[in-house]
Amino acid sequence: MTLAPDLVAAFAACVAPGQALSAPEDQAPYLSEWRDRWTGRAALVLRPGSTDEVAAIVRLAAAHRVGLIPQGGNTGLVGGQIPDGSGGQIVVSLRRLNRVRHRDAAGLALTVEAGVTLLEAQAAAGELGLLFPLSLAAEGTATIGGNISTNAGGTAVLAYGNTRDLVLGLEAVLPSGEVWNGLKSLRKDNTGYDLKNLFIGAEGTLGIVTAATLKLFPAPRSRITIFAATPSPRHALEALGVIRDAAPGLVTSFELMPRFGLDIVLRHIPGTRHPLSSPSPWALLIEIAAQTRQGFREAAEAALAEAVAKGALSDAAIAESEAQAAAFWRLREAMSEAQKFEGGSIKHDVAVPVAAVPAFLEEALAEAECLVPGCRPVPFGHLGDGNIHFNITQPDGADTGVFLGRRADMNAAVFAVVARHRGSISAEHGIGIDKRALLPTVKSPVELGLMRAIKTALDPAGIMNPGKLL
Repeated sequence: MTLAPDLVAAFAACVAPGQALSAPEDQAPYLSEWRDRWTGRAALVLRPGSTDEVAAIVRLAAAHRVGLIPQGGNTGLVGGQIPDGSGGQIVVSLRRLNRVRHRDAAGLALTVEAGVTLLEAQAAAGELGLLFPLSLAAEGTATIGGNISTNAGGTAVLAYGNTRDLVLGLEAVLPSGEVWNGLKSLRKDNTGYDLKNLFIGAEGTLGIVTAATLKLFPAPRSRITIFAATPSPRHALEALGVIRDAAPGLVTSFELMPRFGLDIVLRHIPGTRHPLSSPSPWALLIEIAAQTRQGFREAAEAALAEAVAKGALSDAAIAESEAQAAAFWRLREAMSEAQKFEGGSIKHDVAVPVAAVPAFLEEALAEAECLVPGCRPVPFGHLGDGNIHFNITQPDGADTGVFLGRRADMNAAVFAVVARHRGSISAEHGIGIDKRALLPTVKSPVELGLMRAIKTALDPAGIMNPGKLL
């Protein structure tokens, strides 16, 4: 379906001159997912600079039943931000909505527009001497609106929760074009339905988030980053318990990495080096934060010593500077990037109860090897909250196309193990296009019915991110 020229012109008139992109070379960065798994076409890419402009776009779309694709930093991993191939949809990029609207140090709150990047939100909180704890590898590009729409997780969920736990209020443009201003910083508001939670994790299917009031925290006065060796995921889980009980302050991150994943990072990512003298089957990246300085390091070292004494850890190194801590984190954050150099990769973003992670890994690794003998698994991620990025790299020297052709079989095998442990097929990336067909296999008819009822009530014309999620 193509849009009539006069309708295209009317949409272009909703934004400032130069902010309606129609030339293919101008649209290109907005039409492909960054890994090139999905590419679409659009009648226009619109770059509104205010909530009023977003509302004008939505009102026009509602009148003519034109599909709108909200987009933030285009860092999503399930295709939820990409238009279809019809050329009749409009991408609405929120990147120009990039103002910090209000700072509230006393109330530990920050109000920002949807196009503010996660890194910019962190910096704005830092200027108040406070912390916005959401953190993920794409934080320099990912936007707050996108984080909210996908309920992003990241590396600090263990201590601070998902995005849903970090949002106090929202502003959103509804499918009718009306603007709902729910930008409250209240910690208590027991007045009926919590409307903001309809939009958090909805992947743009119920409305377009244009601003948010975020929850801030006192900034830690001390922080220690540790790189440790552990014999197995079961030992890693034991280490988590020991350190969480014995360490001062909060364990904010507890990341699990396999030896093969580290090997390919060291092989392909310039400037990386192993922090320990000898490799181990598994490694951990641990971060501990506290509001005290006195005795903090000594207490953290004692917690590590206890984990070593119990056999949960075999070795550990504490970062001696911010640069060294960043180098530790680079090993973890480059793991997906390094896999590209080893050929095709079938990726899964799954979650199981924390106590079930070792059993899940044992069973899923066995299933993967049975299905594709010689495959090279890279299961890594957030052991502290049960979210594992269970990625499978093709066998050395295998045909990439043939391997990727087994994606559906591999998904079925891995997700069957997830189901046995009452887990989730999408821990933090969302559903988008990638997992839409799988949703009925993990949601009951009652759950799907409720979701469809909400969608129909708010977006009866189906203009909000059509073809995604449901």
